[in-house]
Amino acid sequence: MVFSSLIFICFFLPIVLITYNISKNITYKNIVLVIASLIFYAWGEPVWVVLLIISSLVDYINGLIIGKFRGKIGAKLALCASLVINLGILCMFKYSGFIVSNINAVSGLNLHIREFSLPIGISFYTFQTLSYTIDVYKDRVGVQTSFLRFLTYVSMFPQLVAGPIVRYKDISTELRKRSVGAKDYADGARRFVCGLSKKVIIANSAGEGAQALFSAIHPTVLSSWLGVALYTLQIYFDFSGYSDMAIGLGRMFGFHFKENFEHPYVSRNITEFWRRWHISLSSFFRDYVYIPLGGNRKHHILNIMIVWALTGLWHGASWNFVLWGLFYGIVLIIEKKFLKGILQKIPFPICHIYTMFIVCMGWTLFYFTDLGELYSCIRSMFGINTSMYDLVSVSNLCKYAWVLILGFFAGLPWGKMLYRHFIDTRPVLASIVEPVVIISGFAICIIMLVGQSYNPFLYFRF
Repeated sequence: MVFSSLIFICFFLPIVLITYNISKNITYKNIVLVIASLIFYAWGEPVWVVLLIISSLVDYINGLIIGKFRGKIGAKLALCASLVINLGILCMFKYSGFIVSNINAVSGLNLHIREFSLPIGISFYTFQTLSYTIDVYKDRVGVQTSFLRFLTYVSMFPQLVAGPIVRYKDISTELRKRSVGAKDYADGARRFVCGLSKKVIIANSAGEGAQALFSAIHPTVLSSWLGVALYTLQIYFDFSGYSDMAIGLGRMFGFHFKENFEHPYVSRNITEFWRRWHISLSSFFRDYVYIPLGGNRKHHILNIMIVWALTGLWHGASWNFVLWGLFYGIVLIIEKKFLKGILQKIPFPICHIYTMFIVCMGWTLFYFTDLGELYSCIRSMFGINTSMYDLVSVSNLCKYAWVLILGFFAGLPWGKMLYRHFIDTRPVLASIVEPVVIISGFAICIIMLVGQSYNPFLYFRF
């Protein structure tokens, strides 16, 4: 089940909210949330609910052992067990086929490649449970003694299948005690509709165009760059829209999730871009991989490359994701070692063009899992044995111009700034206009969902 489906919006969410608010008892609320989350997860893949529960139980028990034997060998063994079991499960389902196929390619062997269907959201909830056991071991958080509360944390459907990666310490208090008032519902609904609009109106339209352009038999320079531009909009508004919906839903259930995006496409360099993009993942790798490896203190360059190779692999078991991660690792090293002072002196428009060029090239690496198709696309982007444009590509530019314009302005922080200014200076008028805008946006999304057949969530595969 996805948030941008009519089943979720019209049936699942209203029923869960009504059932959830029947009682103010926190245990009751957690039970309802767990049951709803397991139904939500099982809607597409019933069998993998068992894996989710087992993963939660394993780290719940490991957390108890770490707490009991803190500072002793038992705590270290429990932490090691958590790392081995979680990463082992992740590798088995996500990377075993990739590893075996590469062994076959290099060695000439013909080892059997076992095909696993990837459990939805396994990368997200694996990182969440790992962050819990590591934080308990480091004494950053207390041990959770209630399995119900721990399962509520892991399985919570607003962030279960595509993030953001919510750390236990950020919601540990709210698992025990939380309340939801009228303002929480209003803020949550507003944020949900905002995310839904990003997803349905912009991301789906941009993604449909990108898919058509990338699959063109005779691409031109114009059609290739137009496809990249549309995909650049799709992946941002798809994922940030999902994060907005997750944050909004969390608010309706009394949880305050941290921001996951901060207008990354306004960055003046790639270092800033990755401070603004998928913040929960970047901060996870920083705190649990980069700093333990030595951070800036020793083996700085090696640490960056390790982190970005792992970041690429986290996104998928394919060489294009590894190349994507290493590409960004190299760019970040160049920025830190050679361009840091220069970029600060160059006017912002030039820096922004440089940043968006790198980002677009990165998303090209990200999109094509087939390296042959990637090579062909890059050739056409730079006019190698390809015409600059044709009538079809010009027609497509006109067709998707509205998506490019809307995506450009929606990706800027100006809208949020103007909204806040409007609220502060015209509170009475805002109280009338805001509900009309939200209801109108929601209605447009519902109408579009009824007629759309293209409605994927890109990050479900991670």
